[in-house]
Amino acid sequence: MKLLVGLGNPGPRYRATYHNIGFDVVDELALRHHTTFGTSQTEALTARVRGMADDVWLVKPLTFMNLSGRAVGALLRYYKLDPSELLVIVDEVALEAGRVRLRPSGSAGGHNGLKSIIEHLGTDAFPRLRVGVGRGDPRRDLADHVLSRVPDDERARMREATTRAADAAECFVEHGLDVAMNQFNRNAVA
Repeated sequence: MKLLVGLGNPGPRYRATYHNIGFDVVDELALRHHTTFGTSQTEALTARVRGMADDVWLVKPLTFMNLSGRAVGALLRYYKLDPSELLVIVDEVALEAGRVRLRPSGSAGGHNGLKSIIEHLGTDAFPRLRVGVGRGDPRRDLADHVLSRVPDDERARMREATTRAADAAECFVEHGLDVAMNQFNRNAVA
């Protein structure tokens, strides 16, 4: 079994923001696989995907980004999964907008959602898929950038990034992390 967890903030205020690209990716996967999200035993919306190489659950934590670990940790315990069976999909300001990067483990890199997951799991040894959203104007507060709505002139690029990240997540499930990293980390921005 695999859990594909898209990080974001719940509620209409945060829709279409850079910080919610993880939600956008799992929403894209739900559309592709004709499934819908429902409530779960934890603080998350989940959707089951059938017909892939593995049993897959798409997850959108209902906690705010900084508390994502609470929902993710509860789901791993409920399903009795190892952190290696998790893929966390998250925005990344250090990557050029539109680029994707998979890693088997690593630090939070300043991302509070990853920091919360690491704290709740007691390890940073879980795969993550970072989706580049860029830094934005360096004079602007970083939190303001990631919580701002994607402007019209960036929407097509971020839509392509969402599609590419969904492709990478499917490759992770179907072929494993190493194949997905080889295929998606080396390619330039979509």
